[in-house]
Amino acid sequence: MKASRLARFVCAAGIVSACIVGLAGCSENSNPSGLTGGTAATINGVEIPEDTVTNYVQSFRATYGMDTEDSWGEWLAENNMTPESVREEVINYYVSQELVKQGAQENGAEVDSAKVDETIAKMKANYDSEEAWQEALTKANTTEEAYRESVVLSLTEASLKEAVGKGEAPTDEELLEYCAMYDGSRRSSHILFNSEDEATAQEVLDKINSGELDFVDAVKEYSQDAGTAENDGDVGWDNLLSLDTDYKTALGELDKDQISGLVESQFGWHIIKCTDLFEVPEGGLTSTDQVPTEILESVRTSLQSQKDSEAFSNWYTEYKESADLVINEMPSNVPYNVDMSKYQTEDSSDDAATDGSTDGNADGAGNAANGTDAADGTDGDASNGDGTNASDAADGQTSGGTDDGADGASADEGSADGGASNNQQPAEAA
Repeated sequence: MKASRLARFVCAAGIVSACIVGLAGCSENSNPSGLTGGTAATINGVEIPEDTVTNYVQSFRATYGMDTEDSWGEWLAENNMTPESVREEVINYYVSQELVKQGAQENGAEVDSAKVDETIAKMKANYDSEEAWQEALTKANTTEEAYRESVVLSLTEASLKEAVGKGEAPTDEELLEYCAMYDGSRRSSHILFNSEDEATAQEVLDKINSGELDFVDAVKEYSQDAGTAENDGDVGWDNLLSLDTDYKTALGELDKDQISGLVESQFGWHIIKCTDLFEVPEGGLTSTDQVPTEILESVRTSLQSQKDSEAFSNWYTEYKESADLVINEMPSNVPYNVDMSKYQTEDSSDDAATDGSTDGNADGAGNAANGTDAADGTDGDASNGDGTNASDAADGQTSGGTDDGADGASADEGSADGGASNNQQPAEAA
């Protein structure tokens, strides 16, 4: 969909309130002029006020500097949208919120307030003081109350997905098919030296190559990567990680049990040892026993997550289709209504309204299955961290990171995506 900014605005964190991502669309305090009153839609008898939709659209316009009729009309035309299709997209967003609330209540998937308090406390812990936290909320054009409501919603959705969205377990055939894609993966261990310690690194490498010093002993004595040194320098499988380019290039040239020369990366100097190599047999994989455990379990987790998402998506589609949804006609005097005949371009299509509402639904405004798992830090299927880098780029130390979805929103940066993947390792780019 060309109108990606609106899609992100409406469903930046799935069905989670856009207040999380630093946009003013959900702010009940926005209160722009031109409110009309009335009801935009009802979902199972629950009303969605017209003014709520108007506030949202007007806030979107303000966020992106489209405060004049011409700038707004031109944007709509360029993106094959109309005021009606924008309205329908926003309505679908609020419908998805309400359906998740109703579905959770029906399936006993409501969230305990203590869990909400815990999630917010972890987010606030990223800030040095209450003043810094409040400043971040202000920059994000939201309030603590609005933030709490969005956390409740995201946790509720995560709970609902657990209740109704369990897919079938991946079959061995499926696992083997995906595991084959990891052909050529290498596992490695390393010894990390600071950038200024090249001479020491070379001396240690010479001793290892001569047999005077054991690699594992050298790890324990010299490595500056405390995270991997505790495990004999083990970094893990390259294709399960996002490794530093220089590190990965050097590793790719090694056979099993081979040790590299000195490798320089942004973290310092490495001595790398390839500790294992996964190669798919010529006739293909025939048993999961042929696959390294870490690769197998990573693939299993990914496939299960995909199947769970599909199961929840199917449940949500059926649930929405069975719901009583009534969308009322758009009032002609809403402030975002413009005469689109003034702004037609060669790229504008006659079915702009259909394009807008359909794409909005697919992007998540009307599809809760694309939402955020606040409880486990996933946004759709993509992993989110706590908004901080999981590895210490200065000295290459690893950190497990955290997987709290609400922590994936950094209020001061206005992003729902945590900064770094929890799979980061010492050799990984910051």
